[in-house]
Amino acid sequence: MGLDKEELERYNRNILLSGIGEEGQQKLKNAKVLVVGAGGLGSPVLFYLAAAGVGEIGICDGDSVDLSNLQRQILHRTQDIGINKAESAKAKLEALNPNICIKIFKERLNAANALGIIGDYDLVVESTDAFVSKFLVNDACVLGGKILVRASALHFCGQAMSIKPKESACYACLFDSPPQEEMPTGASVGILGAVAGLFGCIQANEAIKIITGVGEPLFDKFLSCDIRDMEFRKISIRRNPKCKICGENGIISLEETRYKSV
Repeated sequence: MGLDKEELERYNRNILLSGIGEEGQQKLKNAKVLVVGAGGLGSPVLFYLAAAGVGEIGICDGDSVDLSNLQRQILHRTQDIGINKAESAKAKLEALNPNICIKIFKERLNAANALGIIGDYDLVVESTDAFVSKFLVNDACVLGGKILVRASALHFCGQAMSIKPKESACYACLFDSPPQEEMPTGASVGILGAVAGLFGCIQANEAIKIITGVGEPLFDKFLSCDIRDMEFRKISIRRNPKCKICGENGIISLEETRYKSV
């Protein structure tokens, strides 16, 4: 189905952009994107994908809103405390754009359900805050053949990369396995809310670029920034042919033991 009169007006500023136009907007309307995590990174991702007119958005988050989230998780409000984050996010996005379809998964992604949940989507955005979750989503996307946009934010720093399975470097090409020792988290070392917002916006931009075909996504690139000096660094990376996930003898199934702390 093409764009109707209301959609042409709503998305006018997108359509005016060279490289997007009505054709690109139609691609956004036809797209199905899953966002894993509706917190600090996921909030701006979800807001901007919904505003841009992505036709179907899935939200996967098993956590509930708490007071300490509100410093950075801008989808949620004080009155949402105690409500599941995916449910809270759905209400805000439907108010922003009633023309799109929002599907929620009020559960944590795990080795048993990951492939089933990502299976219906064209593209996955990983916006979680746990290292083990990042490996799980990466591995599931490689196994399921889904393009992945991932980011992380902690303290004053953020990182982002995009992954095309079997073609560009995956997360495991850089970091072999989930760390065994306890790693720093926002709860232990803090996180500036605007850092999560910045890198969530970068993720939304990446998803829109990949869907519409405009620009160059961060395939085989690793983008990072410490906002204290505001210097962005982008380094080239290569797919590891011996990677235990995406390499020649990569995984054929998700192993529960690899993600036992998800």
